[in-house]
Amino acid sequence: MRSFTLLLLSLVLLGPLGIDLYLPTLPQIAAGLDTPIASIQSTIPLFLLVMGLGQIVAGPLVDNFGRKPLALIGLALYAVGSIVAATAAWWPMFLVARIIQGCAVCCTAVVAFSGVRDRLSGDDAARAYGFLNGALNIVPALAPMLGGFLAEAFGWRANFWFLTGYAIFITLIVVLWLPETRPADTQRVASLPLRQYAAILREPRFLAFAFANAGALGMVLTYVSLAPHVLMSTGGLSALQFSVAFGANGLWIMLVSVLVNKIIRKVGRPFCLAAGCLTMLSGCILLSAGEHLLPGSWQTHWALYMIPVAVSVAGLAFTVGPATSYALEPYQQQAGVASALQGCIQMAGGAAGGLLFMALPLTEKTALAGMMLLGSLLAFIAWRCSRKMRGTLTAL
Repeated sequence: MRSFTLLLLSLVLLGPLGIDLYLPTLPQIAAGLDTPIASIQSTIPLFLLVMGLGQIVAGPLVDNFGRKPLALIGLALYAVGSIVAATAAWWPMFLVARIIQGCAVCCTAVVAFSGVRDRLSGDDAARAYGFLNGALNIVPALAPMLGGFLAEAFGWRANFWFLTGYAIFITLIVVLWLPETRPADTQRVASLPLRQYAAILREPRFLAFAFANAGALGMVLTYVSLAPHVLMSTGGLSALQFSVAFGANGLWIMLVSVLVNKIIRKVGRPFCLAAGCLTMLSGCILLSAGEHLLPGSWQTHWALYMIPVAVSVAGLAFTVGPATSYALEPYQQQAGVASALQGCIQMAGGAAGGLLFMALPLTEKTALAGMMLLGSLLAFIAWRCSRKMRGTLTAL
């Protein structure tokens, strides 16, 4: 089971690699394509938005044709999108490349989370989801530094050639070792199963947990999107210093995720959802207090941004594993469809929330604090829902 989980992790990593590897090079990409940096920054939430919406289509395909074929299709698309990005000569071509990559990741993400649901349930599934989401944070810990080194040595296009090579390598691994886990009694569905989606969306429990994930992801997405400008353009950090600060935060989330995986068995999933609510709320309070109560001369210091972020992003580790397991647990025979819908709400909802707060006439810190508050509220609703379900969901 451990090797199987690691195989799924290699698929899940395509998403964060497609974001974090090129973060330190956003100014270089903007200069190389002769376009405003805001246009390049917009590709981060756009990537996740496409990834989320695409899962609505990928989910039924995974249930109808199997996990492994869709994984291979996603990997092929990812390699194509990376090649297009690496050879882009102007902004629209780069934008198309990011859309292709987003479509690719929606396939691999549904395969990974469906695979966990195929093999595990209850607290075991929660720990597996927590491991996948927690291990992802090694990417923000290391990818920005790798991206910075590659760009410094070979230019910003080298990052996308690296992604091409990674996709080809994982394709070989999937062909050789990934088993097909689709249960024999999986219900076949229409290419766009609106009735199944509508039936799942009528379940308040499912919505509570899916939107809790969306709030936590939207909070992290807002932080990631604003961090290059806040820390480098305003805060004066170099690309290497930014990579170190960003990477340290990724390692922190990974450590918290390891802790969460250990305490789920002892204290249960509702406790973790409550902890996620409180950490995001605490981050919001710290960030707002630092912005409004401390002297203006301190406002550009990196610590006033990163310390509240470190507190708040721990909420992601506490929330995602339990919420995902609760959301998908009743749908063993519709794992692909349910995983797709949950992923769509998580990714598209998180991206939409982040884009909304960033589009409002607010300072960067106020926008992030608002998203932290929303994430805390959604985690609180999920916690209340989990308290009503204790001892019942595993029987479904």
